[in-house]
Amino acid sequence: MDIIFRLSMHLQLKQTLLLNNILAIFAAVLMGISYPTGLFEFMIAGRFFIGVNAGIGICVQPLYLGEIAPKHIRGFTSVGINIFLTLGILAGQIIGLREFLGGENLWPFLLPSCCIPAVIQLLTLPYFPESPRYLLIEKRDEYECQKALKTLYGQQHYLIEMQDIQQESNVLSDEKPNRMLELFSDRSIRWQLITIIITNMGQQLSGINAIYFYAEYIFTTAGIPTANIPYVTLGTGICEFLTAVTCGLLIDSVGRRVLIIGGYALMAFWCTILTLTLTFQEFSPTVPYLSMSAIFAFILSFGLGPGGVTNTLTAELFTQSSRSGAFMIGGSVNWLSFFLIGMIFPFIVNGLNQYCFLVFFVECIFIAGFIFFVVPETKNKSFLDIKKEFQKLNFDQCITSSEEEQDGSNTFDAAL
Repeated sequence: MDIIFRLSMHLQLKQTLLLNNILAIFAAVLMGISYPTGLFEFMIAGRFFIGVNAGIGICVQPLYLGEIAPKHIRGFTSVGINIFLTLGILAGQIIGLREFLGGENLWPFLLPSCCIPAVIQLLTLPYFPESPRYLLIEKRDEYECQKALKTLYGQQHYLIEMQDIQQESNVLSDEKPNRMLELFSDRSIRWQLITIIITNMGQQLSGINAIYFYAEYIFTTAGIPTANIPYVTLGTGICEFLTAVTCGLLIDSVGRRVLIIGGYALMAFWCTILTLTLTFQEFSPTVPYLSMSAIFAFILSFGLGPGGVTNTLTAELFTQSSRSGAFMIGGSVNWLSFFLIGMIFPFIVNGLNQYCFLVFFVECIFIAGFIFFVVPETKNKSFLDIKKEFQKLNFDQCITSSEEEQDGSNTFDAAL
């Protein structure tokens, strides 16, 4: 992740994305030639570079989109990452069917197909402008910032966004981009940092991976022939995609808090239902179908809340000097949590069986409560407004003198 931070410091965000697509194409070529050459070391190398590509993409793409979007559609733009991610998963499920590229002799064509979106982005991204916030606040290039804003918003509407960026630039004029580790010692972003760590960790530890683990077992128990399970599993991909789109359509109207708190609350409810239906799986022939319905409902709840809103919060809770480092931390926590649950989940299942969902129930309730009590609504607010809402929470924990607290508040207001 530190490599990604260094890239963002020396390269523009758009340049980083372009290089990342070249990396994806290179990885696809390695995987494609592994079969005809018989050198399966190329397959291993290709999978490694795909992992690096995913890490860079998950951090830089929402960072870029969150910075170029106006306030009133910033949520939808950030959720766009999740929309196309779930669309990619769905596309992979479809072309992985036996009728397409899922046969034994066709997998050498299936694996390198990941280069298709990379080629499309490599050809189209040069026509997109660089992030205006990046250009003005970090590069101090007002001319290029105005040029980028005019491209994004048009000649008649760019001034409002320009004023917002200039205001943030004035407040952050003495600040330089913080590295990942430096963020942990910055008192002014303490609770923002806690929030993205908890939400990114919760996204992976919420039970979504357990759902996919149990899906095939439940589908088989429901009497679905093994040969037909890939087609039923396709329904999970459709659920994820539809809820990602729904989240994108709702996030800027109903707000971030309603979606993510509601999503975790619903996931907790379906964890309870799954525990009951799996416990009484043999009670009636209809119970496995209830379990199957609960699986789809859980996936719908995840996509509507945590799956779509987590990246948006990471983009919105920080100003320019901290945002890149925050994305690195969020991405690191996300991948580490994914690795952790992959390592310990088999032991949890062996020890608790279907009662493992009660662990996820507690986790979902905890995160829903944390967001309810700590995280303010961020829709239609500037990055400075959001930062100001966190100031009382950040400094009340550390400043014992009310006079010092008042001085700190006055200094921040004066800067605004």
